[in-house]
Amino acid sequence: MIKTYKDLKVWQKSLDLVELIYQITEELPSKENFGLVSQMQRASVSVPSNIAEGYGRQSSGSYAQFLSIARGSLFELETQVELCFRLKYIRKIETEKIYTIITEISKMLTVLISKIKTKN
Repeated sequence: MIKTYKDLKVWQKSLDLVELIYQITEELPSKENFGLVSQMQRASVSVPSNIAEGYGRQSSGSYAQFLSIARGSLFELETQVELCFRLKYIRKIETEKIYTIITEISKMLTVLISKIKTKN
């Protein structure tokens, strides 16, 4: 039973993604601290934050909107990860691990958004 946003598997998995992104960005070149590092950390943190904020809203329309914003942040992060891979900042194995988690979260958000919209 879902009593709070913390019970949502998608929120929990999103926090796992944030941890992974912080670990990986620690290894990026220091010249990227105000570029990719900052952007990747903000995009990753945005995902669980928007899930939580949307959950706290009083309307299902607002909730669905915040979940959509979370999905947008996921795709932003995916783009930044791809750039890191192309710049040879991260290896293929790290990239694939992140992509797998992003895909899982994206699917979970899509299902949740769909359920919320069909309730109306």
